[in-house]
Amino acid sequence: MLLTTAPDTLPTATATRILNLLLPHHRTTDHDHASAEAFPRQLRRISDFVREGTPIVFTLPGFPCKSPNPAKTLGHLPDMGERLSLTFLDTLCTRIERIHPPGARVVICSDGHVFADLIHVPDHHIDAYADELRALIRESDLTHLSVLDLRDILGDLPHDMKRAHVHDRHAPALDALRAEVRTDAPTLALYRGITRFLVEDTAGFTGTRSALQRECRRRAYGVIQRSRAWGALIADRHPGAVRLSIHPQPIGAAKFGIRLLDAPDVWTTPWHSAALREPGGGWTLMPRARAERLGRLVHRDGRPSHFER
Repeated sequence: MLLTTAPDTLPTATATRILNLLLPHHRTTDHDHASAEAFPRQLRRISDFVREGTPIVFTLPGFPCKSPNPAKTLGHLPDMGERLSLTFLDTLCTRIERIHPPGARVVICSDGHVFADLIHVPDHHIDAYADELRALIRESDLTHLSVLDLRDILGDLPHDMKRAHVHDRHAPALDALRAEVRTDAPTLALYRGITRFLVEDTAGFTGTRSALQRECRRRAYGVIQRSRAWGALIADRHPGAVRLSIHPQPIGAAKFGIRLLDAPDVWTTPWHSAALREPGGGWTLMPRARAERLGRLVHRDGRPSHFER
């Protein structure tokens, strides 16, 4: 009896090869190294694009704005950290294109406006940051990337109205989120990580350290609510996309955590740090205060860009 190949064999095999390109960059707190088969959601979605013969769409909420803490960043505009990260994402798409000729694209869903009031960053800084991301993509000919933010979705409404619109329609209830933090380890880790960032990024707080911690814990819940709301809105606009995340994700989770550059821990991002070039040519992200102890500041286009040893 002749054996026939199952119809889904080719798309699944191609999807496995594509996912294997992402696995070395998986951002996770898990210590095990998993194979592509441990990510059935991502394999299924990539296979759908392969079967349809269309470009694979990845959505990546992130690239919100620079941290307002001057000990962590070089200013409020993108610098070498963002430039390297965008180039990495575009290169990843180019590598996927060699396996899947229709190619791939990454929609960077810049989410700074979604929680600007909670992270204490002015909206005009966030506008400038996102506009500069678009300029970097255009000037560097990173043709696989695009930027989406609240201005693209809700136009010229006041920023507070945009935030309220997204929160009211998509955010989870606070009581439900509190219960999830108590019972779900990854959500607890996310809550603690965001709380830590909020504490580190707060400048000019006049109360006690314990009061700051309490206030940041309260704001952390709001950040997670808005982040979930933004994710739901993006899912509505790109229902079949492969969802990437800049936060660590467990093996097999619905979102695939992706590490953009090397950093001392899995939580570090280009917008919470500065880039340091090592003597061998490699790059590492770290707080500005540490980077300037290790290297000299380099300017590009008249602005601080990165440090070099």
